[in-house]
Amino acid sequence: MSRSERTYLGMFTEGRADGDQQGDESMSTAGIEEAYSSILKELGEDVERDGLLKTPLRAARAMQFLTKGYKETVQDILNDAIFDENHEEIVLVRDIELFSLCEHHLVPFFGKVHIAYLPNKKVVGLSKLARIVEVFSRRLQVQERLTSQIAEAIKVALEPAGVAVVVEAAHMCMVMRGVQKINASTVTSVMLGKFHDDPRLRRETLALINK
Repeated sequence: MSRSERTYLGMFTEGRADGDQQGDESMSTAGIEEAYSSILKELGEDVERDGLLKTPLRAARAMQFLTKGYKETVQDILNDAIFDENHEEIVLVRDIELFSLCEHHLVPFFGKVHIAYLPNKKVVGLSKLARIVEVFSRRLQVQERLTSQIAEAIKVALEPAGVAVVVEAAHMCMVMRGVQKINASTVTSVMLGKFHDDPRLRRETLALINK
């Protein structure tokens, strides 16, 4: 296994005692809460008014939830969910809901992920593919990197004959600000192994995704 492959499956694997982790999270929440309070003040708001009294804390907890993927690993998610199986045809899970935060403006992008792989004596519990999407989407992201990380994680975990990942998403940084194009969507794809090398297989897979 290469260094880059170990990185995909080994991110944030160093555990801490529960007490230490809870203490660190509490300190982190307080720091984020204070930062949000400062932002609101700089915007000209009164953080002491009724509607905003608990907003910095709520926002801090929301941000921690939206970025909880930093504390999760693919190894933990897959656990014992990889099974020996002789199935050799395409396995496809379509329309996995995606929610993430753009790392450039900290606003959401959301859409769907389609994942296909060609088993090589190993299959994974289907719900785990959605969990892999969660691990990487619950971080500050760009869609291109997110697509690659999902594909590489599946490649490393299952060693399949091929992996295909297609992501379709709408970006609020385009819809709410900037060019304000409300109907714009972005499609990214990563094709590995046979999906990359075999145009017929790639066409078949894309046809199944768009069916």
